[in-house]
Amino acid sequence: MSTDTNYINYACYHATYREGEQFVSHHNLLMILSGEMELNDGTERQVLVPGDLVLVRKNQLLKYIKKGTAQEEFKSISIRLDDALLQQLSKQEAFHSEEKLHTAAFIALPGAQHLRYFMESLLQYKELLENKAPELLQLKQQEVLMLLFAYDKNLKRVLFDFSDPYKMNLEEFMQKNFHFNVNLDRFAYLTGRSLATFKRDFQKIFQTSPRNWLQHRRLQEAYFLITQKHQRPNDIYLDLGFEDLSHFSFAFKKQYGQAPTELLKR
Repeated sequence: MSTDTNYINYACYHATYREGEQFVSHHNLLMILSGEMELNDGTERQVLVPGDLVLVRKNQLLKYIKKGTAQEEFKSISIRLDDALLQQLSKQEAFHSEEKLHTAAFIALPGAQHLRYFMESLLQYKELLENKAPELLQLKQQEVLMLLFAYDKNLKRVLFDFSDPYKMNLEEFMQKNFHFNVNLDRFAYLTGRSLATFKRDFQKIFQTSPRNWLQHRRLQEAYFLITQKHQRPNDIYLDLGFEDLSHFSFAFKKQYGQAPTELLKR
């Protein structure tokens, strides 16, 4: 996915495996060129292979795994869809939608050969688009939006939605997303709350602070995965939101009285 500073992002990794997670702040169109990529929004999981296209929605938490092969590295290209341009086009069309279109954090675009041709064309002059030609970049953004809407006009309901996340059920959201390692202000924003309101509502529901609950809930899930699914600690700690294995092992032993590796030997 693109970062806040790059509108065109060409990714190439020689390592056979790379994983991470992020808060997606802008819509992106992503195509896999080689290798494979797994996307997971906490509810849905999808593996993308060369030629696959997805529209990644903004204001989402997303985990990803990028894998190369022994023969070729992982490669992808994406283009960020600028909010200012989307708002401008929405006004020009006087677009109005009565309700949100609820989808996964990523929307597969099968059979969109014209969009594949477009994404491949960006490779020919990506450095120019990234650094030296803002007018050309805007034209390319307009072009890809026309192609997207020609593919599915309902995508306007996704891309022309400029509302902030609405206030949602905090307990349901946290039970779904506890494993994402993001700052509390991201959780607050995505649940439609200020940080202060988020902390206050959280205390009422869970009777503890967000940080304490998150660690306890992640360790609880780790205990289940190790004892019931027989998964190894070094295979799960990152996916559960811990930054390093030593911190995970220390916290686990403090909560359960045994190191996670000891439970695995049972």
